[in-house]
Amino acid sequence: MTGTIINAALILVGGFIGLLARTNIADRYQKIILSGLGLFTLAIAFGLFLHGEESLVILGSVLLGSLLGEWLQIEQRLSRLGTRIETWYAHANGAAADDTFVRGFVSASLLFCIGPMAILGSIQDGLSGDFQLLLIKSVMDGFAAMALTTSLGVGVIFSVISVFVYQGAISLLAAQMQTILTGPMINELNAVGGILLLGLAISTLLEIRQIKVGNMLPALILAPIFMALVSLF
Repeated sequence: MTGTIINAALILVGGFIGLLARTNIADRYQKIILSGLGLFTLAIAFGLFLHGEESLVILGSVLLGSLLGEWLQIEQRLSRLGTRIETWYAHANGAAADDTFVRGFVSASLLFCIGPMAILGSIQDGLSGDFQLLLIKSVMDGFAAMALTTSLGVGVIFSVISVFVYQGAISLLAAQMQTILTGPMINELNAVGGILLLGLAISTLLEIRQIKVGNMLPALILAPIFMALVSLF
């Protein structure tokens, strides 16, 4: 859970800086930081991909997982879920529509928790203790918290509770799965994760082309299953 602890810490740091500064970070600084993070993420993604040994397993997992995710509309459902939760909180009984604390807490929690990077990073951290991906996410979340806190207040800082519980639970579950997952299964899982991470870098960080990486998440489940089937034969 090292990555999750760092993630929560940087959100706190960014949030408190935002409270003290009460000014938005200039767009040009945000863009150059995201570009640097995007290039670094690409490098990590290639490194993960090189762990793979069965190209057909990786390809099959990504293609079938993407089709399954597209059919399930995972990314669209997550987006709708976030909108509904935020709307529900904004209009909840006993809470004013301009309740910035509630809005800040919910908006930041959704931003930091809903997304492939939170899931991928937590799995990596739980399986191997490698928190590089969560470190990238932590830097992004820190700057996001800084910007959000200037407008939505202290509620953004309390979103660290959501991050800690959500990502920590995924990491702990992944750690328990080590007794089931073999070395080759983990290698193919890492390789597929590298491909999804490439998509995140291209789509979210470098903004080269929009890719629905959320719809590709089932590939992470299929990769070890396919590898287990291959090992049987």
